[in-house]
Amino acid sequence: MAAAKKAVLGPLVGAVDQGTSSTRFLVFNSKTAELLSHHQVEIKQEFPREGWVEQDPKEILHSVYECIEKTCEKLGQLNIDISNIKAIGVSNQRETTVVWDKLTGEPLYNAVVWLDLRTQSTVESLSKRIPGNNNFVKSKTGLPLSTYFSAVKLRWLLDNVRKVQKAVEEDRALFGTVDSWLIWSLTGGASGGVHCTDVTNASRTMLFNIHSLEWDKELCEFFEIPMKILPNVRSSSEIYGLMKAGALEGVPISGCLGDQSAALVGQMCFQDGQAKNTYGTGCFLLCNTGRKCVFSEHGLLTTVAYKLGRDKPVYYALEGSVAIAGAVIRWLRDNLGIIKTSEEIENLAKEVGTSYGCYFVPAFSGLYAPYWEPSARGIICGLTQFTNKCHIAFAALEAVCFQTREILDAMNRDCGIPLSHLQVDGGMTNNKILMQLQADILYIPVVKPSMPETTALGAAMAAGAAEGVGVWSLEPEDLSAVTMERFEPQINAEESEIRYSTWKKAVMKSMGWVTTQSSESGDPSIFCSLPLGFFIVSSMVMLIGARYLSGMP
Repeated sequence: MAAAKKAVLGPLVGAVDQGTSSTRFLVFNSKTAELLSHHQVEIKQEFPREGWVEQDPKEILHSVYECIEKTCEKLGQLNIDISNIKAIGVSNQRETTVVWDKLTGEPLYNAVVWLDLRTQSTVESLSKRIPGNNNFVKSKTGLPLSTYFSAVKLRWLLDNVRKVQKAVEEDRALFGTVDSWLIWSLTGGASGGVHCTDVTNASRTMLFNIHSLEWDKELCEFFEIPMKILPNVRSSSEIYGLMKAGALEGVPISGCLGDQSAALVGQMCFQDGQAKNTYGTGCFLLCNTGRKCVFSEHGLLTTVAYKLGRDKPVYYALEGSVAIAGAVIRWLRDNLGIIKTSEEIENLAKEVGTSYGCYFVPAFSGLYAPYWEPSARGIICGLTQFTNKCHIAFAALEAVCFQTREILDAMNRDCGIPLSHLQVDGGMTNNKILMQLQADILYIPVVKPSMPETTALGAAMAAGAAEGVGVWSLEPEDLSAVTMERFEPQINAEESEIRYSTWKKAVMKSMGWVTTQSSESGDPSIFCSLPLGFFIVSSMVMLIGARYLSGMP
């Protein structure tokens, strides 16, 4: 019997989307931007001490290979020839820090994840060395000195991990964010792997001058980082190297964008003033500011949006970063056990339709924009004996929306022209309750593309458009029109403001929970260093009672 004929399609482009919670590989048709197939693998997070968050770099790499192989198998079942895949883009969780041995290809320590708080004392001691009238770190990088960024994580590794120190002394160490680790490994690793990053990821390290687009000698000296371990900085759209193994061996890797920049490209926010909000592990609102750096007066970051080609101009963005969004759902599932799957939260929230005065501030890793307050910790307040797990579920969703409102308010003040609507993407946007709540709390329409995988799409667009690949046109007239779902506000503005002002009261109560000593020591006997405050969790469990947590009426 003759083999089934392979379907003929235009050139295809693959995208690795390596996030904090999961890895995916997705394949798109470059002419229509249609998603043809994908595969996803969840990634473990390790919490060795309170405030510490780590991942295994080898698990991350293996998950990428697994996702590529499984997606290629699925394409085969659809009679789609994988030889049509002409390029691969990489999008990644940003700031997460990896150091590895260039001779063996082995990581020298776990990846220190962007959410990690162990560097608080490092940040405090470095802060004292910055002159009050000349914050050269912020003026060069667009970033506040914070545990969030890679330089302080790398400094901690150099100070505390002997294997890392020894490898640097013996000229065996390489540093990179997750994109660098993946590209180096996928292009050959110890046998000639390409050690590079792109401008968007480099701009999140606190070692990169966003004006000159180079590693900055003064910054590296300030953080005492040896420049020889840093990757080469490239544009977001060019051929970096070829896949050296697996089903797609020989295919060029030609796109690289930090996940939030990738989503900005995937949402086609190419015009000055266009903005998008991505709901993933955290929540990130980016506004394209064109070819000029705009420095925030209201707690936002200035960052590189993209540079789509070696000879193309760089574009910048203002960014509001929220540490905990989807991660709060995972916490309700894995830590409290009140849901078995992430999808269940929508049903719980729908059951009550209100938080009944319960407010949840999920400051598990302190508060990011606009506060930059590392001493904050998560609290649930406004509890009564009537409160049950449905109200807590609703409050968790509301928390994501309130945090976005705070960012949007800051963005509007910095830009001067309020956004008329909010473009959204990311896994959480499948939750219709969340999207409606977001429209209600912002009091502007929320607009969601019918294909929410815009992060992967952005990486694919960058890869397909690269010089030497040229299968994806980024000309405005050639970009595929995207169908949108729209959520209009359904409550009055006064009610929205009351709920928001009560949330702000809760945020104030979440601050000042942790001292440097308790967060550094990881000593669980110190009550103020516990993730949700010992007394608050104890009270919550006593008040709600076993019957609510078990789902009984």
